[in-house]
Amino acid sequence: MIEIRFHGRGGQGAVTSVELLALAAINEGKFAQGFPSFGPERRGAPVMAFCRIDNRHIRLRCKIAQPDVVVVLDPSLLKIQNPPADLKENGVIVLNTAKTPAEIRREFGYRHTLAVVDANLIAREVLGVPIVNTTMLGALLKATGIVKVESLEHPLQERFGPLAVKNFNALKVAFDKTIIEERQP
Repeated sequence: MIEIRFHGRGGQGAVTSVELLALAAINEGKFAQGFPSFGPERRGAPVMAFCRIDNRHIRLRCKIAQPDVVVVLDPSLLKIQNPPADLKENGVIVLNTAKTPAEIRREFGYRHTLAVVDANLIAREVLGVPIVNTTMLGALLKATGIVKVESLEHPLQERFGPLAVKNFNALKVAFDKTIIEERQP
């Protein structure tokens, strides 16, 4: 089983991301669950969302305490929440940032595998708005290969209708532009 925890702010699409990812996994014949966790329901407040994917039935029904992957939609959360604090030793941090992996390591001391992409820039260029959920899904898929890129096409169509093409394009651009740097000793 792979356990993924998304950290974002209300309005960035973290909850939508886990729903889309779970649907893509289910469409591939896997088992998946996706669910949110948030306090005050307002735009801009920190939110978490969780996704589990496995080839067998998933019996857990709790928050993910020690994820395999942490996806950070808003890099400002690194300073106020430290999302990767309880990431598994061989875990992956997927981060929306214009910084390089080396800059992130110097600033935060992370040793985990890093996957970085400027999702804000891609979202503004491709979607015309700074909503980074689909771009960050592209980065997640590049970093983990948990589902095929094409497997998100149908869930995006169901969710976004006529805007699905732009969102799928944003996902693919992010997939191509994500930089991955393996775990540091």
